[in-house]
Amino acid sequence: MNTFEFSPWTLFLDAGIISALLLVGKLLRAHIPVIQKLFLPPSLLAGFIALLLGPNVLDLLPLSNSMGTYAGILIALVFSSIPFSSTHHSGGAHIRKMWSFSQSTMLLQWAIGGLLGYLVLKAFWRVDAAFGIAMPTGFCGGHGSAAAIGQAFAQFDYADMLTLAMTAATIGILSSVVIGLIVVKWGVKKGYASYLSNFEELPDELRSGLLPSVKRESMGETTVSSISMDSLTLNFAIVSVVALAGYGISKGVSGIFPQLELPVFSCAFLAGILIKKLIIKRTPATHYICPRSIGHLSGAFTDYLVAFGIASIKLSVVVQYIVPLLILLTVGLLFTLCYILIMGKKLFKGDSWLEKSLFAWGWCTGTVAMGIALLRIVDPDNKSHTMEDYAIAYMFIAPVEIALITLVPLAFFHGWGLLFSLLCLLAGLVVMSVPLLPPLRTKRSRT
Repeated sequence: MNTFEFSPWTLFLDAGIISALLLVGKLLRAHIPVIQKLFLPPSLLAGFIALLLGPNVLDLLPLSNSMGTYAGILIALVFSSIPFSSTHHSGGAHIRKMWSFSQSTMLLQWAIGGLLGYLVLKAFWRVDAAFGIAMPTGFCGGHGSAAAIGQAFAQFDYADMLTLAMTAATIGILSSVVIGLIVVKWGVKKGYASYLSNFEELPDELRSGLLPSVKRESMGETTVSSISMDSLTLNFAIVSVVALAGYGISKGVSGIFPQLELPVFSCAFLAGILIKKLIIKRTPATHYICPRSIGHLSGAFTDYLVAFGIASIKLSVVVQYIVPLLILLTVGLLFTLCYILIMGKKLFKGDSWLEKSLFAWGWCTGTVAMGIALLRIVDPDNKSHTMEDYAIAYMFIAPVEIALITLVPLAFFHGWGLLFSLLCLLAGLVVMSVPLLPPLRTKRSRT
């Protein structure tokens, strides 16, 4: 295993190797039919190759042992981007269903994972009380949340959580695609799909990931003259400053209150909101920030995050906990699949329920990108308006998601893990019942 001293050239070497593997992953996705059929993203392929050839398995690539730390930094940059890359949308009454559907799935995942780990797996395999949290972290949050949770638990001397959560995220993203495609074929055959009658109708760009010239779009706007500063530099600098502010807040709070270790990514998200509302929105600077450019930066950070995150998985830890981990992930997948299909059909009925359920399955087990990929298979023109509904609903989901990731390490560290899980269960059941409530009536004006 590589043990050389870390230096800036170490970072250069790690980034270069992962970049090369991302290109290899893209080539594999573009030319190998099996990979195309599974819709595997190049970042996932790059991570697997790096894991196999890296220091944790064959030790053939000179990758350092800092890959887990890179994931922590990258997730801070991703969360720093969110306040600037999101846009406001207008919605309707059906947003309540999408919010309830998505939010309840997330909360119940956290409840089942926490309770299963705390009450069952801990008793039979003597795992840590927080073991079950690896499932919802990796499933609903993906590799980004896995990195965040791993870094947070490392502060409380539970370093194995990073590997467990990353493994859950990796299994989740594979399951989201494989099981999702099975559901697509089943739904099309049963006639549940509203906009697709034949699975073979999919356009080539969805399989290969290569866009033809007629379907290419601009990555963003040039808001400043390149003679002074490149626009991408401006947007990257803003995101980096916000991440740095989040790091400063985290260290400042821990300096004053040593028992309170706030995750850097949460502080970065908060710093981004404050900087946007208190400074940027009140100055001409708001006209020179490009949300689309920052969105693409966030996508780039996420690609590297997934690759570094998978490469940092310690297989020895996975092997050590293989039985309870398989039980945890299997229960999580079965619950999520049954809940989404049953509740999706009940909630949305004739309103493109399969399309919305597939999207929810994709993001609740993998990432939003996986949800979009599955949605585009059955609804390539977005006639179901699922993305618009989710965009609005996520404005209310995001604060809950960030609060969960921020508070769960503190809850389990202080012995409140069981209470935390029960509160998630109660909240999930309450949110699930929201669409069943009668809609608010507004007074009509007389004419």
